[in-house]
Amino acid sequence: MPLYQFTALGRERSGTNSTITADSARDAREKLRAQGIFPESITEVKRSLVAGRFPWLKRRGRNGAQVASAVRDLATLMSTGIGLVECLETVAAQNTGRYGAALHALRERVAGGSSLSEAMEEQPQYYDDLIVQMVRVGENAGTLETVLDRVSDFKDRSLQFKDRITTALVYPAIVISLATVVSIFLMTVVLPMLLENLVASGRPLPWPTRVLKSMSDLMTQQGWWIGGLAMTTVVMIVAMSRTGPGKRLWHRLIFSLPLLGPLSKKQEIARSAVVISTLMENGIVFVEAIQTASQTAKNILLKEALISIRERVQSGGDIGEAMAAASIFPPLVVQIFLVGQQTGELERMLNRLASGYESQVSSATARLTAALEPILIVFLAIVVGFILFATILPILEAGNVL
Repeated sequence: MPLYQFTALGRERSGTNSTITADSARDAREKLRAQGIFPESITEVKRSLVAGRFPWLKRRGRNGAQVASAVRDLATLMSTGIGLVECLETVAAQNTGRYGAALHALRERVAGGSSLSEAMEEQPQYYDDLIVQMVRVGENAGTLETVLDRVSDFKDRSLQFKDRITTALVYPAIVISLATVVSIFLMTVVLPMLLENLVASGRPLPWPTRVLKSMSDLMTQQGWWIGGLAMTTVVMIVAMSRTGPGKRLWHRLIFSLPLLGPLSKKQEIARSAVVISTLMENGIVFVEAIQTASQTAKNILLKEALISIRERVQSGGDIGEAMAAASIFPPLVVQIFLVGQQTGELERMLNRLASGYESQVSSATARLTAALEPILIVFLAIVVGFILFATILPILEAGNVL
């Protein structure tokens, strides 16, 4: 159902902007008049053009921090005894842009008789399967405020996970980009001017200068072809990574990297452990919890492993044996699931596993960032130093001859 934004005149909403869902603008006007509200203008809130034209970008537009903050605010307001519709209206008033419009639509759907989980299910670009299922459990159990608090905590932990890896990669990316730009500038602009007179003198050039001159000539003469080939290669890699086999190969490569691979695997396993433990603490059985964890997993290898475990357990198999057969989980994780199943404390042990992996990822990321800084600085100094040495060396030799 379309969402309409209106500027209303009335005793309660004089001169304010709000939204309403209706079949048409005329239907929206009639609904407002029935409520004693007289709208000055009614305009339909358009869907995102980017998401409409490119559906594969839809889920990537999710603002996790904004969603986590809104869910936490909603839980706080509900804990004071305010009704759900009024809470949604207050939270929606604090947000602007597309997510603000989405919250207004959420409020209108709930006011129209839908449950919060049903309304969230209609906005998968903001609320994934985990949120929808947990909210549905909270509605059925009458513990919606508690569930919303846990959802916001989970979102915050997920964002912290992502920020740790991003922080570890930002600095190397900046340094490598600067080194590339500086090298290209020196090789294509500065170096040809400096070597022009040395080449014209007819004196033999030292081998570092000859190597550098060959690279400079290649970049100045074939630079556009090299750049086009590099761009084409990047586009092809990105396109292949979106296919099933390409995505599987890419995720396998990530897990096999020397330093980032173990961090990425621990991050993904910890995230799935949090999902499973959170759902089981809210009354979801293990089979359904691991199904939701597989749907929210980012790495396709882990997703396939969780699906395989679910099928084995559903057919009567043991959790530990099913995880060992998946061959992607470390022995520690397999043992925790096995002992947790035997003792009936799987939720608590998964929370401890996730906390331990979070701490390990945080410490390893900090050490990796600290080690990369001096290494990259030395690398940049070697690249620029070689270019300067190869340029100055023939000048010094010419001065000695004179």
